[in-house]
Amino acid sequence: MRVQVTGAGIAGLCVAYEFARAGCAVELIERGEEPGLGCSHFAGGMLAPWCEAEAAEELVLDLGLESLKFWTDEVPVAVRHGTLAVAAMRDRPELSRFARRASGFEILDAAKIAALEPDLAGHFGEALFFPKEAHLDPRGAMAALAARLASFPGVRLRFGTEGAPAEDADWTIDCRGFAARDSLPDLRGVRGEMLVLRTSEIALSRPVRLLHPRHPVYIVPRRGGDFMIGATMIENEEEGRITARSMMELLGAAYALHPAFGEAEVVETGAGVRPAFPDNLPKIRHDGRTLYVNGFYRHGFLLAPALARRAVRCALEGAYFPEVMDAHPCERQRA
Repeated sequence: MRVQVTGAGIAGLCVAYEFARAGCAVELIERGEEPGLGCSHFAGGMLAPWCEAEAAEELVLDLGLESLKFWTDEVPVAVRHGTLAVAAMRDRPELSRFARRASGFEILDAAKIAALEPDLAGHFGEALFFPKEAHLDPRGAMAALAARLASFPGVRLRFGTEGAPAEDADWTIDCRGFAARDSLPDLRGVRGEMLVLRTSEIALSRPVRLLHPRHPVYIVPRRGGDFMIGATMIENEEEGRITARSMMELLGAAYALHPAFGEAEVVETGAGVRPAFPDNLPKIRHDGRTLYVNGFYRHGFLLAPALARRAVRCALEGAYFPEVMDAHPCERQRA
């Protein structure tokens, strides 16, 4: 079977990988010069299904657990050090609220926080620790996935081209993200802004979520003393720039976590537009011999592997997944 995948963000890479693993001939087309230059480029890379259950539907937890296994076993690029959630003293009610809605955590006191993250010693009296969660470097993960994909026989990667649907393809899988709104009219863009700080004064082993009633943020450690600070969720479809307000909020949150961030170097800022449907849940849409895999909102790395596997079964076996598909293909045809 010949499959053409359009879009080489995290969704397209995962979809192409799963079709190639199933023995299909795969052509991956991307308008950028390399994979992962869209909103995936600015992702935090947190694989935190239990944390996300605080605000998301149960489906995100279920699919997230499946994808977590993908990143730790199938393509093992994730570090499983857990997630720490903290709050300033004045925002302690946020920690209690988060605990009521989330799952899979342990409650830590000040001594246990210090043992887990020595550089946070004395900064917080209580925290929630999610020991089974993981994180990854999104850009490194996409490079590793693209390299694996290129190693499959029958796989062709085409970058720097818009491409047109191949007439000889048995299936076209559209993973263009927000660019697919020309075919998915209910798709909207949600801008996420981030910055990267560099400092040798702080060491963290895992992502830390700083809870706040209006501006919750996360700080994710990267290599070389870099920390990704993100991310806003703004109902805006403008790409590329970060606003002064958002930068002040993100920098303020980093400083609140540890004052040494006040002397850190700002090495990168950026903003990407995340694709989202009205319910903020991902979808597989079926139209003839085309499948649209889209709407990951803020959960691209967390959910893309699980959706990719379902897309393969839908195309190769005619499987139907009501949790992510609007209607069975036969029902669509009868309508």
